[in-house]
Amino acid sequence: MSDHPVPGSGHHTSDRRLVILTEGEFGPHHAKTAWGVIRFGTDPIAAILDSTIAGRNVAEWLPGHDIPAVATLAEALAMPEAPNALLIGIAPTGGKLPASWRATILQAIAAGLDIESGLHTFLGDDPEFSAAAAAAGVRIVDYRRPPERHETAVGRRHAPGKKVILTVGTDCAIGKMSVALELRKAARAAGDSAVFVPTGQTGMMIDGWGVAVDRVISDFVQGTVEWMVEQAEGRGDWIIVEGQGSLDHPAYSSVTLGLIHGATPQAMVMVHKPGLAKHDFDHLPEVSFPIARLPDFIRIHETVAGMVAPSKVVAIACNTMLYEDEAEARRVIDRIAAETGLPAGDPVRFGADGLWADIHRAVEALPWVARAVPVV
Repeated sequence: MSDHPVPGSGHHTSDRRLVILTEGEFGPHHAKTAWGVIRFGTDPIAAILDSTIAGRNVAEWLPGHDIPAVATLAEALAMPEAPNALLIGIAPTGGKLPASWRATILQAIAAGLDIESGLHTFLGDDPEFSAAAAAAGVRIVDYRRPPERHETAVGRRHAPGKKVILTVGTDCAIGKMSVALELRKAARAAGDSAVFVPTGQTGMMIDGWGVAVDRVISDFVQGTVEWMVEQAEGRGDWIIVEGQGSLDHPAYSSVTLGLIHGATPQAMVMVHKPGLAKHDFDHLPEVSFPIARLPDFIRIHETVAGMVAPSKVVAIACNTMLYEDEAEARRVIDRIAAETGLPAGDPVRFGADGLWADIHRAVEALPWVARAVPVV
């Protein structure tokens, strides 16, 4: 049978144990879904299913995560604590299922595993997969399936005392979700009531609710983000909304604009990957669009946001993975802080406590937060 997440409520099973399929794609870019679930998810992971790294361990790439890689599903099923769900661990351009993966998915269904996918290709709508799932009595969960709730934005005002922060970025797939999750962790450690709003399939897999807004009809993107933020405000005071895309990316700018005008954040955190020269068009290497200069890009975001509600970029979250040397990475962060006049850090690599403290102070000092200016 086919299933999909219910926005606003958890959908994880209490005893879910995953095997993550990444065949030939295990890396921080193409397998960002796998990496996100490994880093931030709470479900136990039995194995990574990827014959190209079989015999190795995820700890080589992500220290502290002891997860073996196996070549076949049979090996994963033979483990003492066998998986009961197969998670599709890639987020390819266009979100299509690799044809060569069909046999593995059918094998998993026949073995009684639920199938969890964040692809644009809805596996639950595939006649062969859906028939096999019905026969085996397992679920196919398509995280990108949009909700039935279709609403345009109404200019909702934030509830009194609520602070909404949106992560935005200078490119796609550079860590906006990871930054948001690290900031929530730091906020809670500091005693702040913080909520993460998942707006993409990986965030939904991790947190158990949300909507993949890149699959929502364009007229309803802002409205969907608006009511998700409303739900989050019922759960905490500091609302950290996961960003998507990039405002100047020729392929993915629309989802960014929808998030900015739907969330109406009082503040934004700019996620930046220093050393990256051009936008992500890995499927079209001949296409080249340069990464924007930070000071100019910050002003553009504040202007675009301000067309609907005042907002300010209050910090820069750097992804310094292109700098292996820690001292060099810190020098790059310091240079960006000087260039922008804003606090900067790498919350994934160096922790988010200090950056959160800077963000907290900056947001509390914003005049539209201090005066509780309503969104109109």
